[in-house]
Amino acid sequence: MDELKETIAKNLVELRTQARLTQLQLAEKLNYSDKAVSKWERGEAIPDIRVLIKLAEIYNITVDDILTDSAAKKVKPKMHIGKKRVLITLLSVGLACFVATVIFMIVFFIPQTAQYAYLVYICLPFACSVVLMVFSVKWGNWITNIVASSLLVWTSAVIFQVFVNEFTADFDKMYFMYIVAGSFEILIILWFTLRKLYKRKK
Repeated sequence: MDELKETIAKNLVELRTQARLTQLQLAEKLNYSDKAVSKWERGEAIPDIRVLIKLAEIYNITVDDILTDSAAKKVKPKMHIGKKRVLITLLSVGLACFVATVIFMIVFFIPQTAQYAYLVYICLPFACSVVLMVFSVKWGNWITNIVASSLLVWTSAVIFQVFVNEFTADFDKMYFMYIVAGSFEILIILWFTLRKLYKRKK
């Protein structure tokens, strides 16, 4: 058992180093604390099977590769997985922009709705924020989650103001919407920060 711990520990250190990840970054990907990662790499504990499977996915290897002495020599982890995720996110945002442009063209060339066509692009930042939020929840960390959530809140506030100004002339208490948005912003920051601190204590 001690020999297995040493083998796993050695492989985890070398694989993480090759992938250019810190212990904290790896811990965030696994939803564990950096202390747990440190214990695995010192050979004081062995990750459970679910963690081993997740590690294999991160490094683009098999679980057996982590458990054998030859893993560090023959395995090359995914070095550009972050770039691929950024590219996928950007392509998704680009698709949202394309769809918005198509809708704009349709609305613009209908005489009855032409004057409101610009509202499509007013709503576009909100749609992009939803896309970013989805990928942030799947691949991001607590900072990207805060940014994506904040974009959702503030783009919603801007959309509300523009629509109110367009269709209602007598509403003069718009500042209340930004007070509400500011309150949500504080809650978002506190929520994700507390979650981050809680995970570190695990």
